[in-house]
Amino acid sequence: MSVKRCYRILLGALVAAGALAPAWAEPIGGSIFTCVDARGQRVTSDRPIVECLDREQKELKKDGTVRRTIGPSLTAQERAAAEERERKLADDRQRQTDERRAQKVLLTRYPNQAAHDAERARALRAAQDVILAGQRRVVELDDERRKLEQETEFYKDRAKWPARLRRQIEENEQQIAAQQRFVEAQEEEKRRIDSQFDEELARLKALWAQLGPSTATSGAGGAASSAPPQRR
Repeated sequence: MSVKRCYRILLGALVAAGALAPAWAEPIGGSIFTCVDARGQRVTSDRPIVECLDREQKELKKDGTVRRTIGPSLTAQERAAAEERERKLADDRQRQTDERRAQKVLLTRYPNQAAHDAERARALRAAQDVILAGQRRVVELDDERRKLEQETEFYKDRAKWPARLRRQIEENEQQIAAQQRFVEAQEEEKRRIDSQFDEELARLKALWAQLGPSTATSGAGGAASSAPPQRR
């Protein structure tokens, strides 16, 4: 079997196995391939050069100018690593795009600090209203408990309490405990909201500074009227 035929069989097998990039499969007519092999010798051929599969080689036009540069063939492990690098780059680009979009939405919603302060005040006021409602319910339950305790005074012996009274006292205790947990959770939520606005304001100040020195303070006169309620 001739050397040329052996070369063609080898090259076809590599292409079929995916070891070579698609660009290697069909050289353009009249092309000349050249590279420097592992021994440092310049090799030239009318086909992709097998000795240079692991290194860069150039495809030249008839006039000697470079038509394209063909990179080294990658192993499966190298291709996987390259794909992983490309995936990470794509993820980074997507994160940057999402961040720019989020910044645009943030600036549209809060063009200045007065608008942000007003929104903080509304959010904290709503959270405080929920807390006050919960606290009022605790007071109501305490009143119910006192009435139940007054009823127990008719019975000197606790063991003689009616089943109904025992059940009502037990339910009252459970409701008070649940309502107290609810109020505590809402107070924590209020602190979380306030902290979130603090973090948001820090981001906005940096964005406003990029737009101009007057952006962050414009509308400041209206900020005082919408200042956030006193923190608990």
